[in-house]
Amino acid sequence: MRRINIKTSIVRLCGKVFLTFREVYTLSFSPFMIGLFSLLWFIFRTGTKPSRAVYPCQRIAAANSYLWLSIYVFPIFRAINQKVHRKINWKKLLPVILAIVIIGGSIALWNLYEAVRRREMRELGLKIVGKTARFEPASDIFVVNGTRGYDDGIFKLINLMAEHGLLFYKSPDYGENKGPNGLIDRDDVVIIKVNSQWDERGGTNTDLVKALIQAILNHPDGFIGEIVVADNGQAQYGSAGSGGSLNWSRSNAEDISQSIQNVVDSFAAMGYKVSTYLWDTITTKRVGEYFEGDMEDGYVVNTTINSRTGIMVSYPKFKTVFGTYISFKHGIWDYEAKTYYSDKLKVINFPVLKSHSIYGVTACVKHYMGVGSDKLTATLGARMHNTVGTGGMGTEMVETRFPVLNIIDAIWVNAIPGNGPSTSYGEATRVNIIAASIDPVALDYWAAKYILLEVARFKGYSGSSSMDPDNVETGSFGYWLRLSMDEIRRAGYQSTVDEDYMNVYVVHI
Repeated sequence: MRRINIKTSIVRLCGKVFLTFREVYTLSFSPFMIGLFSLLWFIFRTGTKPSRAVYPCQRIAAANSYLWLSIYVFPIFRAINQKVHRKINWKKLLPVILAIVIIGGSIALWNLYEAVRRREMRELGLKIVGKTARFEPASDIFVVNGTRGYDDGIFKLINLMAEHGLLFYKSPDYGENKGPNGLIDRDDVVIIKVNSQWDERGGTNTDLVKALIQAILNHPDGFIGEIVVADNGQAQYGSAGSGGSLNWSRSNAEDISQSIQNVVDSFAAMGYKVSTYLWDTITTKRVGEYFEGDMEDGYVVNTTINSRTGIMVSYPKFKTVFGTYISFKHGIWDYEAKTYYSDKLKVINFPVLKSHSIYGVTACVKHYMGVGSDKLTATLGARMHNTVGTGGMGTEMVETRFPVLNIIDAIWVNAIPGNGPSTSYGEATRVNIIAASIDPVALDYWAAKYILLEVARFKGYSGSSSMDPDNVETGSFGYWLRLSMDEIRRAGYQSTVDEDYMNVYVVHI
């Protein structure tokens, strides 16, 4: 009896299967694809919960799957040559075929899942609507919807601000985006305060930081000042368990290897005065002010506890790599003249929008936890972090240095209630929004309500009341945001949580 060549038989079998599928594809493409994807969807959606099989959509998928198997799959096996069928050792071949089907099916299902996930993230575009305040004085909020961080979103934001009276560049002459009432002068020292305690999506988007630095350097009068990108990760907790870093290997950017330090180094290599300072390195060192004769880098602490919020205010004092002496509270120190130039130091508050496991939301106000020293205040009996819920960050803002501009990075957000501040790549949702305001409270209120809550609803997350700015239960985000607002108002700044006192200006890319 002639022996059957197994390889030849398998080749013939595959050939017949291919011909059968080719005929199917040619004659009825749409029904074939509908049935196939119904089967894949039924398996993927049901998963490890058989109870889902009774869902109406699953019943339809199951019916389509059975019809597809009956028309396209079962006939293939009947078409196999019976003589070849008898000669093949199916006992040995069946496990191989089964393994191929399982592996191939798993790969197909995973690819389908990834395609659905990527499509969902690409298409999660929030509908952002502008509005006009009913009453004055109003806080202006500027929104760019559709930016991806590495495009011209920051420049469109600056243009949008100018269209509505807020000029980014300070200059004696009026011109495009500039004028006497502008924010950033050509010889200012600008601190860009970022999130750096967490890697992946937990830190400020480095593409945006790069764009903001470039925008400052593009001052129409020629920028001759200095830029410092800084933060205090408190030398504790964080992704590495030891505080923050400005050089994470896995960053929040299109190219995840692009850290804050990489961005700054690229500008420094071109001769610009751009540097970083990780205040973690000085957060446990208590120092006096320059006018007191103390020239050391460290933290200045006001040991008098604020009677309203319980905070012990603290702030960094340091020398940049370019030899500039900076007191976060008092400004630029002139060693020769023994005086401060307060108006030459500007702070741009640049947080990433995300949930917080204790305080509900991290945005502009909570971001000032990265200005003070949690460790020093803790050793002195009034731990700073404990005062977030009593409005302490509002006190920190007005008793150190109030930002000239707050920009919220919402390219990727963590809208999982109670999940942040750490945010992995998988936990983040891409919404492609940046928003800015002089009023940090109004911006936090608006961003939490119209970005975080909307993403949470879309995703079906439970417990979103922890991020709701209208929830004013004791200890909630809405509660301590209002306490912070009271501190800011008391110092004479415009601040509100009332939408009737908010203008929202939107540009779509």
